[in-house]
Amino acid sequence: MRHVIALDVGGTTMKAALIGPDGAPLHQARRATGREHGPDAVVEAILGFAADLRAHGIAHLGESAAAAGVSVPGIVDADRGLAVYAANLGWRDVPLRELLTRRLGLPVALGHDVRTGGLAEGRIGAGQGADRFFFVALGTGIAGAIGVDGRVEAGAHGFAGEIGHIVVRPGGTPCPCGQRGCLERYASASAVSEAWAATSGTPGADAADCARAVDSGDPRARQVWQHAIDALADGLVTALTLLDPRTLIIGGGLAEAGDTLFTPLRTAVQQRITFQKFPDIVPAALGDTAGCLGAGLLAWDLPTVTDLTEATP
Repeated sequence: MRHVIALDVGGTTMKAALIGPDGAPLHQARRATGREHGPDAVVEAILGFAADLRAHGIAHLGESAAAAGVSVPGIVDADRGLAVYAANLGWRDVPLRELLTRRLGLPVALGHDVRTGGLAEGRIGAGQGADRFFFVALGTGIAGAIGVDGRVEAGAHGFAGEIGHIVVRPGGTPCPCGQRGCLERYASASAVSEAWAATSGTPGADAADCARAVDSGDPRARQVWQHAIDALADGLVTALTLLDPRTLIIGGGLAEAGDTLFTPLRTAVQQRITFQKFPDIVPAALGDTAGCLGAGLLAWDLPTVTDLTEATP
């Protein structure tokens, strides 16, 4: 059966699949990233995992994969196939596409984890059918993916969609990026966790605890939560003004709060827009499989694979 290798490299776990032409996983697997062993060991773990996936396809699906797609965190130069920098993996300028191509003997596509997840959400997930979408992941930080006609725009230098570093509170909380008042310092899951731990006096309390306290009517939690909602709405309206998406997809850990997040967020965005068109604001649909599924889409989109697929009766 024709298939591609899809691999999503996270800070602690690698999620992988063999993906058929219809985007459905034919085989799924997970392994530890092993970052505690150093960046060279992480690269070798990726190469070994990919090789094992290729062997599984040959043994169980009757043929080798047609290509491989890999999504990685940090700064990615997809055109050159470089994993430029990832703080949590400790690597710089890793020629990952070249290394994988050499190990597998296959064409390889390399992508940024959030943009790759956004690609999957836009094409086969919550944004399916939307010609213009914007995917926002509310996790440890905040990042985004700009979708146009089923593809994701990386920008001239690979930084498109970095909504987490829109300044929403000028002169505010310092951000590791060097600015002050960035959106992710107020509305990411980690920012809400930090604020709620301080407000509640409970070390280790997180954003999920805050959401539960909001649902139970705790006024302190409601204040922390609304503070984050207001900052997020300010950032999203800036994005709406610039991008005019038809669908706004919200994912990441904070989105797991469901209506506790989406109901006040839709209200806050609606209150802020003037001439902008109010988009559909929807939760992401693919969960933690989005990056892996998106990596598979990147592989199927490779010109050599597309041409071969179109030539197959």
